[in-house]
Amino acid sequence: MNFIFLPIQIFLTVFLLFALSRVFLRFREGKIGLGQFLFWCGLWILAIFTIFNPGATHYWAQLLGIGRGADVVLYASVIALFYLVFRLHVFIEDIHHDITKLVREVALLSADQGGHKQQENKSKRQKRQQVSRKK
Repeated sequence: MNFIFLPIQIFLTVFLLFALSRVFLRFREGKIGLGQFLFWCGLWILAIFTIFNPGATHYWAQLLGIGRGADVVLYASVIALFYLVFRLHVFIEDIHHDITKLVREVALLSADQGGHKQQENKSKRQKRQQVSRKK
């Protein structure tokens, strides 16, 4: 067997192994769940497989009626990126709504506490005025 690797194959493999190591670390730290772990590991392993077996993309291209294997990878990547951007957008909107709700609650609590303090200060002033009038 003749194992001659192109520089781009080596570079991409090193990068993908680094990405795979980050997935393992995030999973071990508990920052991602099992589903996300399996998704990202599968994606990076599939990418490594594709780097060393580009003919597989040609097979999928023929199956889907697309001209070249590289086009299949590009189309799939664009679709995946759009989906991930959509998910991020929904996530950010949810956070925005949660922050708005939290700020409203804090403002109401702060206003309520401020009202009690004003009443306390007013009653203290009245008591001082009464004491000073008696003198």
